[in-house]
Amino acid sequence: MSSKQEQPPRGFVAEWSVTFILLLFGTTALAQAFVIPSGSMEETLLVGDHLLVDKLAYAPHDPVTSNLLPYSDVKRGDIIVFRYPLDIRQNFVKRAMGVPGDHIHLENRRVFLNGHPLDEPYTAYTRPPSTYADNFPRSPVEYGVFPRGEQMLRENVQNGELVVPPGYYFAMGDNRDNSSDSRFWGLVPRENIIGKPLIIYWSYDATTDDLVNPGIGVSHLLDMLIHFPTKTRWSRTFRLVRPYPVM
Repeated sequence: MSSKQEQPPRGFVAEWSVTFILLLFGTTALAQAFVIPSGSMEETLLVGDHLLVDKLAYAPHDPVTSNLLPYSDVKRGDIIVFRYPLDIRQNFVKRAMGVPGDHIHLENRRVFLNGHPLDEPYTAYTRPPSTYADNFPRSPVEYGVFPRGEQMLRENVQNGELVVPPGYYFAMGDNRDNSSDSRFWGLVPRENIIGKPLIIYWSYDATTDDLVNPGIGVSHLLDMLIHFPTKTRWSRTFRLVRPYPVM
């Protein structure tokens, strides 16, 4: 009796297939280039990582197209790119920690999702514990919480836990002490989500100031060309950006 040759997992094949298609034929309708400008996702994503964002991943779909293209719903643990709810001209990248119906709270920095503590090896901390941010939403509101975040706390907290309402997602940065996220400005509307990072096509060792205030265009481009060999993080080139499944 002949044995069947072991096949690669479907998700792996689909992931690399989409990567190849986007690299060859990507347009603004399929993929979007995105540069990480801040350290809110370190060490998962670094300042200066240049990403291709898969805009088809979470696109609306029907029974026919869902069998042809790798559409999916936003899952807990997915890294998502979305329009910042307070200014949709800006794009943010965070990790989706809660989907509609989830109950979330933090105790001494540890996330509890639907009553269970999470194991989060991707997180980083850079300062002493905070009362509000590390014991969300059970501690009194501190500085830095926007009116939209205060509204979330008034309307969506039950028995000391945030309950994610339909059509919204709770997102946090992996660098928890250096992340402006849902704890401060509220939930991410589903319609704001653009897609998910697929691959780091180039990683350049830059600072936030270099990326936000690059100076005169020609001189900045020349500087990048001169330092391309030494400031490129070669080990991150063409690295796939993978989610970390959360319960």
